Amino acid sequence: MENIKTTSTKCIKRKTEFSMGKLKVTKCDIEGLAIIEPEVHRDNRGYFVETYNQKDMEEVGLDMNFVQDNQSMSTKGVLRGLHRQMEYPQGKLVRVFRGEVFDVAVDLREGSPTYGQWHGVILSEKNMKQYYIPEGFAHGFLVLSDEAEFTYKVTDYFHPGDEAGIMWDDPDIGVEWPIPDDMEIILSEKDKNWPALKDIK
Repeated sequence: MENIKTTSTKCIKRKTEFSMGKLKVTKCDIEGLAIIEPEVHRDNRGYFVETYNQKDMEEVGLDMNFVQDNQSMSTKGVLRGLHRQMEYPQGKLVRVFRGEVFDVAVDLREGSPTYGQWHGVILSEKNMKQYYIPEGFAHGFLVLSDEAEFTYKVTDYFHPGDEAGIMWDDPDIGVEWPIPDDMEIILSEKDKNWPALKDIK
């Protein structure tokens, strides 16, 4: 699944890659989004990786403060999203440690030149990529493997009354979800009923 296309006419074509210390960081023209690849040490026993190091993050300009870690397990075809918090927006550092997902961020920052644009990336236990999504974005993911375990760090606490979202398949956003013909999309009742982007402006 690693060769799945993750851009569209509404997504970003140009990326910037750089490495500092133990991290390789890929940024694109949606300001603030970053794909992070930590250094993985492999030998005949297996591997070792630092999944988070505050000093290394600060060295590449990612100096956010995380206050909570979350973890979920989902089965193939589960689509969670597109979620955000309104009064208490969360920055998220997301990764997959078992399985594979297609992870999407949609820019909903008022006044942003890339408002309504999206960027998607494959996160998997094999590529060990992490995706940093700043405050002001909607976020969601689709499970591509039989099961996936997903974990993420957030910059603010979960506030149940502050939850909001937008349609996962909003045509005005045009996320190109990599849905095989034989995949059944599984949504929560809440995720079936989020409004369209044009209805939240």
